[in-house]
Amino acid sequence: MYRLIATLALALAAFGAQAKDWTVDPAKSTLGFSGMYQGEKFTGAFGKFEAAIKFDPADLAASKFDVTIDVTSAKTGNGDYDAQIKAPEFFDFAKFPKARFVTSAFREGDDGLVADGTLTIRDKSKPVQLKVTFKPAAAGATLDIETTLKRLDFDVGTGDWADTSVIGNDVPVTAHLELK
Repeated sequence: MYRLIATLALALAAFGAQAKDWTVDPAKSTLGFSGMYQGEKFTGAFGKFEAAIKFDPADLAASKFDVTIDVTSAKTGNGDYDAQIKAPEFFDFAKFPKARFVTSAFREGDDGLVADGTLTIRDKSKPVQLKVTFKPAAAGATLDIETTLKRLDFDVGTGDWADTSVIGNDVPVTAHLELK
């Protein structure tokens, strides 16, 4: 009898842990980046992105992210930078208006949860690891993400702009998503 109850309890626990589909509230969510230009830090953000998120920390095997970023919505607040990032040497808005990240797996890392996946920018696809912090709340959840990309891995800032003493190669990226 005890085995039957234990088996039933395990089956119910497994059934209860199913990744949930989440909707991102675009008005309360951000996707930002920063960098260094001639020794000075600058920040920016992508104003438009879509995210299909299925996530449950108790069911990482069924969890997934599929994020499409409208790179043409990138703004730094500096008119010169904003004009330059749309050029062929950087994002090349006319040719590559979208970027995409798709997870391949989630795992526990040294500093918490990690999402492994593939990021595609300018038709260059590279493996990327995101540090993920998921916090359930009464009306939904928040999802915070951090990573550092190498811009030259994606041919962002080529030609004269490839000099990393002028523009740093490291690009920290952060996201704060309000989920419903």
